[in-house]
Formats: sequence, structure tokens, C-alpha cells
Amino acid sequence: MADRSLRGIRLGAQSLQSEEGVVFMERTQTAYTCDTCGHVTTLMFAADAEPPATWECRACGAEARLQIDGKPVEVEDNGDKSGRTHWDMLLERRTRAELEELLEERLAFIRARRGAGDDPTRERIGA
Repeated sequence: MADRSLRGIRLGAQSLQSEEGVVFMERTQTAYTCDTCGHVTTLMFAADAEPPATWECRACGAEARLQIDGKPVEVEDNGDKSGRTHWDMLLERRTRAELEELLEERLAFIRARRGAGDDPTRERIGA
């Protein structure tokens, strides 16, 4: 019965793959300097890849700029719009006066539904 037992290795013990015959891509080392804290972040990119002009600083989270030959690269503002908020999109569709009018209508509807109209005997809860 011992000759029919299954044999194996422990889970996670060793990889069965090897690096034999694998050709690694050529890489270049790229440095980014943080303007806020002066921390230098070093990253590896493929040699044929264009590194981004900015990277998040690992020390403080601020924006770090790419360094080429020890000098920081000037970041070009390409005019892309920043992310729009819900408020920005709302102001594109309606004016502020229209929004205030809609707010008053909705508040009146909610107050009428709750029965909290102009009843002075009713005590307010909260602030």
C-alpha cells in the first residue's frame, strides 16, 4: 500500500518555476523629487517606456517631479479640466435662483407632508 501513496510538496514551500531561459526587459532607474519635503523617490521603468512627469511622494503624499540629469522637469499644464463635482454639473444646468426656488418648493412639500407647517405649538427637536 505504501507504493501507491501520493507524494507531493508542502503548500508554499517552493516554486516549481525557474528563471532559466527568461530574458528580462531592459530597465532604467527614474528619480522623482518632492518639492514639499525634499524626499527622493526612485522607481524602475522599462527602458522604452516614457516615465510620467509627476509621481506621488511616498513620504508625505505630495506631488513629486521627475528629475532628468539631476534637474527637476517643468510640468506642463495641458489645460485638462479637473474633475467636476455634482455641484458643478448642477450649476451647468440651472441658475442659482432656480435652485433656490426648487429648494423652497421641496421644503414646503416636506413640511406639509410631515405636518410641521406653521404650527407654533409644535416643539422643534434638535437645533
